[in-house]
Amino acid sequence: QVQLVESGGGLVQAGGSLRVSCAASGRTFSSYVMGWFRQAPGKEREFVGAIRWSGGRTYYTDSVKGRFTISRDNAENTVYLQMNSLKPEDTAVYYCALARAIAAITIPKLYDYWGQGTQVTVSS
Repeated sequence: QVQLVESGGGLVQAGGSLRVSCAASGRTFSSYVMGWFRQAPGKEREFVGAIRWSGGRTYYTDSVKGRFTISRDNAENTVYLQMNSLKPEDTAVYYCALARAIAAITIPKLYDYWGQGTQVTVSS
């Protein structure tokens, strides 16, 4: 049984930083992709970024490039989303999600497992 457990998030002022973690358990993930998504009230869930577990290649949506960084700790089966220079429009519930080695990494329905979500609130 695959489980994704998120931690981190919280409230920060604009320009500040937060880190969200996603600990994965239940199998080996060498061929998987870990994605990060976010959903603001009244909006669709949107792709933030992703990392391929094998090789560590990362991808980001344009709005977070240069501000957010995704990394992984293979020994701990944990993926991190480091968010810097946060803006009020980054406010959302952030989710990690796991998928087998897919090409269309921005599509939520292609992900098999999801974390519980964690709230990130950026005040102006």
